[in-house]
Amino acid sequence: MSSTAFIAREIFTGSEIQTGKAVLVKEGRVAGITAASTIPAGYRRQELPGYLLAPAFLDLQIYGGNGKLFSAEMTPEALEATYEYCLQGGCTQFQITLATNSIEKFIRGLEVAREYRNGGGKGLLGVHLEGPYINPAKKGAHLEKFIKKPSAEEINLLLQKGKELFRMMTLAPERCERACIELLLRNGIIVSAGHSNATYEEAIDGFYQGIPAATHLFNAMSPLQGRQPGMVGAIYDNNDVRCSVVCDGIHVDFASVRISKKILQDRLFFITDAVAEVAYGEYIHVFKGDRYTLPDGTLSGSALTMLQAVRNGVEKAGIPLPEALRMASLYPATVMGLQDQWGSIQPGSRADFVLLDEELNLLQVIVEGEG
Repeated sequence: MSSTAFIAREIFTGSEIQTGKAVLVKEGRVAGITAASTIPAGYRRQELPGYLLAPAFLDLQIYGGNGKLFSAEMTPEALEATYEYCLQGGCTQFQITLATNSIEKFIRGLEVAREYRNGGGKGLLGVHLEGPYINPAKKGAHLEKFIKKPSAEEINLLLQKGKELFRMMTLAPERCERACIELLLRNGIIVSAGHSNATYEEAIDGFYQGIPAATHLFNAMSPLQGRQPGMVGAIYDNNDVRCSVVCDGIHVDFASVRISKKILQDRLFFITDAVAEVAYGEYIHVFKGDRYTLPDGTLSGSALTMLQAVRNGVEKAGIPLPEALRMASLYPATVMGLQDQWGSIQPGSRADFVLLDEELNLLQVIVEGEG
């Protein structure tokens, strides 16, 4: 790998926008930021067009891409297609997600994810199991026949089969015994509360136990009401829990994103929740122009990219650009405990960048210092 100095009009480091600077990249990592006029010897100068160089994005919840839904086609090729879809939206790291299904299917998904990674597949942070320990009352597009209560034996099986790949699980805290949640947390699984009809008290209790995250704010969770604050109220009220949101104007109204951003600040981050059109398997997704639904019309996934979520955040929800960029990069990286690797341009971080123009169009994605 060569040593390259990337020179851009403006550089967003993850904390501030700098001008007149160059990012020094050596062996796929950031070596430093220096004035464009004082680039050390040994670095190849690369002048970048456009407006802004920023950290690349991370998507912690995506089901497939480019016509391939992972649960329907469990192959390394489906993960490759998802990675390519992610890159089209400036995202270099993704967490493939499986909606509520059989444990056998989950284990097969974990095996294929391992195959993809061992075969040199890029960008896969891990596997996000969304279910099956959710509340049928808030199943959304999930299949009720697979919903169940957890057992320690089953969780241990998933932990054993998913070593280093099983990274996140969405569950309904009110449907899970404390010992099961504790088992997941103790083994480093990022537990996310979602598809839940929890009362405010039940949700707060789960967060107090150590659940660090919540899944797609407002969607498939008990709402905030005057006498029943629900899961949404508990997320707002707890100072530590981080929560994803699908910023497409369909899953959640942009005004709700704006209001939630004021309350949650750096605890709110973007996911795409993107699926692919598929006519076979347990989950049939029909493309409706700007969203996906089940055949019965139930909203089942988005057609977002991470960059479109950022653009929507800025243009439709009034979020300042630096903050919208953090919601797609630094904040999801922090949820995963990977903020030293991704989400900012600082010495030692991975050299994964996006290059944007003034209209926030994607000009280039740089992965490990290679354009």
